[in-house]
Amino acid sequence: MTEKKSKLVEIKTKPTAGSVVDFINKIMDEQKRKDSFVLLEMMKKATGEEPVLWSSSIIGFGNKRYKSSATGREVDWLLIGFSPRKANLSLYISVGIKEHAAALKKLGKHKTGVGCLYINKLEDVDLNVLESMIAASLNR
Repeated sequence: MTEKKSKLVEIKTKPTAGSVVDFINKIMDEQKRKDSFVLLEMMKKATGEEPVLWSSSIIGFGNKRYKSSATGREVDWLLIGFSPRKANLSLYISVGIKEHAAALKKLGKHKTGVGCLYINKLEDVDLNVLESMIAASLNR
């Protein structure tokens, strides 16, 4: 079987020069704003990198090129990050959230998507478990 050629795909979600702190300070919901600053510091500490505002609503750390095994297409994306959405905090801590199955059982109240972890507020989860999940994502 022949290997599919790699093709770098340009996506709409890209790093910007926008201020992460200004973005967080504009969040109307006080709890979500406070939780965003906690996540900001947690991810900053874990990565040793400064946050970057991706598009208009995602705070990302690091950069990684992901390659689809199905299509061979490649995309540049953040290593880890989060977005304070209206409904919840969306955390991007791995390409496949199932890698964290054991930790998710201990995390607390949450939902998952293919590559996202959704938390309503940080007081719903065990922050030590969340920190270990972030660290595990960085060590892949």
